[in-house]
Amino acid sequence: MGVLKKFEQRLEGLVNGTFAKVFKSEVQPVEIAGALQRECDNNATIWNRDRTVVPNDFIVELSTPDFERLSPYSGQLGDELAGMVRDYAKQQRYTFMGPIKVHLEKADDLDTGLYRVRSRTLASSSSQQAPGPAPASPAGRPGAYGYPQPSHAGAPPMPAAPPPVGGRPGAAPYGRPPATPQTGGRTRHWIEINGTRHQISRPTLVLGRSTEADVRIDDPGVSRRHCEIRTGTPSTIQDLGSTNGIVVDGQHTTRATLRDGSRIVVGSTTIIYRQAEG
Repeated sequence: MGVLKKFEQRLEGLVNGTFAKVFKSEVQPVEIAGALQRECDNNATIWNRDRTVVPNDFIVELSTPDFERLSPYSGQLGDELAGMVRDYAKQQRYTFMGPIKVHLEKADDLDTGLYRVRSRTLASSSSQQAPGPAPASPAGRPGAYGYPQPSHAGAPPMPAAPPPVGGRPGAAPYGRPPATPQTGGRTRHWIEINGTRHQISRPTLVLGRSTEADVRIDDPGVSRRHCEIRTGTPSTIQDLGSTNGIVVDGQHTTRATLRDGSRIVVGSTTIIYRQAEG
């Protein structure tokens, strides 16, 4: 069972009474959890063969309405999200330089349903001797931003905010697009959803509404496992028995060859397929 699915099941035990109301906001906790996972992946720093360090201090910026709904429960939600990050790091063999913290903040420039995620690495004094993952904790002495530094170093402000994303139909539930790595002459493949880029780093990429999909699309017209992109020469897309099917370059189909710039429509969401040598 995936880490996000376990997180959802843990929340089910909390979502009763007042919690049932707060989670009716457009931003859902599982979307934030998915964004935190992606933030770890995008900012992982390889120290040596046995140690890959990821951020441990996260800020989730929310619109005023979503922040007002979630802030009274930010402590408990932050603990659950920190636990999810810890579980995901264990699964991926990531390590931390200090305790994991997740904070919610209000951002006046965001509309309801949109959010941003920022992160940094804060070192604690014990992390210089302890290479293993630190336990989730709501407290911890900050050290330094970016690459881990000794614990007495100062911590400058969070980096500039990435573009917002959110839970409206067609929006990808990630805090910011992953960087496109240079692959030394091989063909790079990626997709773009509402301006957000998702790198295809494996031979197959599953798109769907399920938290188990490689790219989750929050669109009621999208099935849980809607379709699969297979990279190759040429790259192709295959419908996975979805309810509403796929449209590729204006044609309803169950399987199609993809070219750079191909337009894929699933539900009410348009996806642009890209590939380039680099």
